[in-house]
Amino acid sequence: MVTQEALKRGLEAASEGRFLSDVSCAIQSFVERMGFSVVRDLVGHGIGTNMHEEPQIPNFGPPGHGPILKKGMVLAIEPMVSTGSFEVRTKDDNWTIVTKDGSLSAHFEHTAAVTENGAMILTEDERI
Repeated sequence: MVTQEALKRGLEAASEGRFLSDVSCAIQSFVERMGFSVVRDLVGHGIGTNMHEEPQIPNFGPPGHGPILKKGMVLAIEPMVSTGSFEVRTKDDNWTIVTKDGSLSAHFEHTAAVTENGAMILTEDERI
């Protein structure tokens, strides 16, 4: 529930005229207020002609920094929350990522377009 709510708060911050780091700060401040940590080595990203494009969207940081969000930008917002440390490592399969301290973690994401009225979710999941 914390990760889902963090995603919601990040999406709410993704509106035209706001700073990219406002999204990051919304995620981090909620997660930490709930007693968890955000993974810092993995980030959200822009979506364009390629799946992973600039800008990178960390799940942490102060508000009021980075690019100003513009109408039409498409972003993958991906909070990753840990019950312990924010540090992660990749397993020997070169795919699976786990927390270094073995704590539980969760990840939710949506791809959204920035509009003048806020984020328009493009990957809506009926179960959320």
